[in-house]
Amino acid sequence: MAELKNLKIDRDKRREPRASRWATAWIVAGVLLIVLLGAWRLISRNADAAPLVDVQRVAAISASAAPQGVVLNATGYIVAAHTIEVAAKVIGKVKWIGVEKGDRVQEGQVLVRLEDDEYQAQVQQAKGQLAMLQAKLDEALHGSRPEEIAQAAANVNSAKSDLENARVSLKRTKELLGENLAAQQTLDDAQARYDSAAAKLNAAEKSYDLVKIGPRQEEIDALRGQLEQAKGIVAYAETNLNDTVIKAPVTGTILERAVEKGEFLTTSFVGDRGAKGYVVSEADLSDLEVELDISQSDFGKLRSGQRGIVTTDAFPDRKYEGFIKEISPEANRQKATVQVKVKIAKPDEYLRPEMNASVAFISDEKTAAGAGAPARAVVIVPASAVRDNAVFVVLDGRAVRRPVKTGAVSGQGIRIEDGLIGGEDLIVNPPAGLKDGDRVRRKV
Repeated sequence: MAELKNLKIDRDKRREPRASRWATAWIVAGVLLIVLLGAWRLISRNADAAPLVDVQRVAAISASAAPQGVVLNATGYIVAAHTIEVAAKVIGKVKWIGVEKGDRVQEGQVLVRLEDDEYQAQVQQAKGQLAMLQAKLDEALHGSRPEEIAQAAANVNSAKSDLENARVSLKRTKELLGENLAAQQTLDDAQARYDSAAAKLNAAEKSYDLVKIGPRQEEIDALRGQLEQAKGIVAYAETNLNDTVIKAPVTGTILERAVEKGEFLTTSFVGDRGAKGYVVSEADLSDLEVELDISQSDFGKLRSGQRGIVTTDAFPDRKYEGFIKEISPEANRQKATVQVKVKIAKPDEYLRPEMNASVAFISDEKTAAGAGAPARAVVIVPASAVRDNAVFVVLDGRAVRRPVKTGAVSGQGIRIEDGLIGGEDLIVNPPAGLKDGDRVRRKV
């Protein structure tokens, strides 16, 4: 029995070692949890410390497509190549105006009408004078009428009768005077009547001859000259009447409306409060230029026809091709500049006259590669990405410094001759304290 009692399991003695093992396990687990939490916080703190950076994928382009270097940057103003001030050719009061500032008009479109009552009256008067002179010329060309010739012949016959009567009376008076039956005064009176009758007959015969012949050629030519003069007066009056309707000389856009209904127009500009000399200013906005004043020290860098990239302050992200169209033949002594005009090849609705504009003039020098050599791919990166002849690229979340060899500067950025091949993730604007190997985070 004693031995059986010794084989009995004492449960109280076995509980103490088991409780100790559980306590140890909990202690170890707690320590491990604290260690893991600390490591996680350390990693999170280091991750939060990594700076945010702008990243851009580098693209390689053909060398033939890459822009050449910028030889000069200049600023100026956009101007219309041809601005027209549409003026009145006749004086008058504005009766109607049909355009507003900014309207697009077609060539020949009516812009303004003036009061035309006076000009219509002048046309009517000139036409009346022309009709009168035409009738006179027709009369001269047709010659005398039969009735006029008959009347002239009758006048000749009457004059002959009077002359014959005066001749008979003179002869009788002479006979009486020979017989001392008449006084000398009676003879003198008879002689005078005879001479007068003879003169009247001569005049009547000449008139008859003129009536039969008709007007002289010189008179006809004079009438023709007066008729042509009258035609000119009619044409001038009609022109003035037509000029009361002012039309657009070209297709373009109205830049300024200078008059209102009821204002008086003259053929010369007087002022804002007086009579106006023009009604609108117009320009073709598809033909724009940039007007620049180039310093004489930089003028030697440019030539006629040289290419340039045009940008504006209003829309800096929009670029326009241009070329030097005009170089002033003389310099400005006061400014020490030479005026240059750059024609914009393809302007659009974003461009307006008098806008500020910048032009980056491009070098037209050819590359040194042979004509038969294959075009080498080149890389162009933003200028802000290059610092101390190096750039930073992102690899596995870290910034890696890459030395580069830079080339020409263009409107698109800096040309990288060596150090990048394309496809790299480039940090566009690296922070000032960024070092090789620092962790970085991409901006989303």
